Amino acid sequence: MERKNAWLSYGESDEKEMEKLAKDYRAFLDAGKTERECVTELVREAEANGYVSLEAKQAAGEKIQPGDKVYAVGMKKIMALFHVGQEPLEKGMNILGAHIDSPRLDVKQNPLYEDTDLAYLDTHYYGGVKKYQWVALPLAIHGVIAKKDGSVVNVTIGEDENDPVVYITDLLIHLAGKQLQKKAAEVIEGENLDILIGSRPLSESTDEKKKEAVKSNVLRILKEKYDVEEEDFLSAELEIVPVGKARDCGLDRSMVAAYGQDDRVCAYTSFVAMMEMDAPKRTSCCLLTDKEEIGSVGATGMQSRFFENTVAELLDGMGCYSDLALRRTLRNSSMLSSDVSAGYDPAYGECFEKKNAAYLGRGIVLNKFTGARGKSGSNDANAEYVAEVRRIFDDHQVAFQTAELGKVDVGGGGTIAYIAALYGMNVIDSGVAVLSMHAPWEVTSKADIYEAKKAYKAFLLDA
Repeated sequence: MERKNAWLSYGESDEKEMEKLAKDYRAFLDAGKTERECVTELVREAEANGYVSLEAKQAAGEKIQPGDKVYAVGMKKIMALFHVGQEPLEKGMNILGAHIDSPRLDVKQNPLYEDTDLAYLDTHYYGGVKKYQWVALPLAIHGVIAKKDGSVVNVTIGEDENDPVVYITDLLIHLAGKQLQKKAAEVIEGENLDILIGSRPLSESTDEKKKEAVKSNVLRILKEKYDVEEEDFLSAELEIVPVGKARDCGLDRSMVAAYGQDDRVCAYTSFVAMMEMDAPKRTSCCLLTDKEEIGSVGATGMQSRFFENTVAELLDGMGCYSDLALRRTLRNSSMLSSDVSAGYDPAYGECFEKKNAAYLGRGIVLNKFTGARGKSGSNDANAEYVAEVRRIFDDHQVAFQTAELGKVDVGGGGTIAYIAALYGMNVIDSGVAVLSMHAPWEVTSKADIYEAKKAYKAFLLDA
């Protein structure tokens, strides 16, 4: 069943609201290129909208009541927001679950070296990337350096127009005959994704340091600007990301081109839907996780106990915690796994099955299942829940479509859906179609961003 392009149904008020959302979304992308930056920005916005820290509320001995808006943060990289409803929490929540990590390059713990008068930082790529896409681009450094005295230094280099950028070199075409015969996965090796950061030697280097005078000069600059030593790289989290602000894309300005839209396009629209909630009957929740791109592992991934523990604290703050109450709350909840889908690209049409593909501009995408091959690693939502979500979207005039992630056996992918489903709750993947997913710059449709926000708000209201 072919779905109509959402643009055809918009009036002046829709266009105005859509453009405002797109503008705010671009600003969010510019403010948050790492998980820490995303959480910091969203905490600021949440508090401006009346949310308070669950930890602060507990410390003050305040009981949590219907209508309260609280949030919790774990290790500055994972976040859960709750707008407490009128119904008992044991009856379940309506949950929007997205992730805020994106593919990138991470600086190693012993990264700094010099080779033939050039200084580099060694990296390890994070998530699924086409390595050849990351060379010959202006790149920025974002992150933190934690020092032994307990202080943490925030680092951002490359985003201000007066900043220098960093760079990964590629072999010139004139000498690349042998390189061009390699498979795409081998054209650029992971160990060759080293960041060029300097070429000027420190003029006052001592005799024993003249062999690494360029490296010494880089260390001098870091000491002067951030008061850090080379050893401090051991406890640093520095991410290498593309330089540049999110931009309107297309002569008609119908799309957004930016880094990190998988999955921040769904994270931000989920967050906005939460901010627009007013006195929900059933508790609303927005869960924004880390580490999805590497399997949702670790203390800040969906596989951690962060969400479960936070819900337990919420129940305790209401004076009704028990292990059984926690289990019932999670089992009776419903979730949209707010994650992106692969947009149909005519240039690579052979990888898609047209009847079951996601198209830019046709609204939010429902993926009943993801996974690979025989649905391996998939949640596969049950039919009754899919029907319920269809009803909600139709009742609220949300443009939506259904899709699979490419042709059978061509590839595949996963989300946090199957992990949330372990609690027995209903979950389905529901997100925005993306072109060039996992590339340094990705493309989405403003119409789909708008419909995603509408869909998430409708779900919170009516699921």
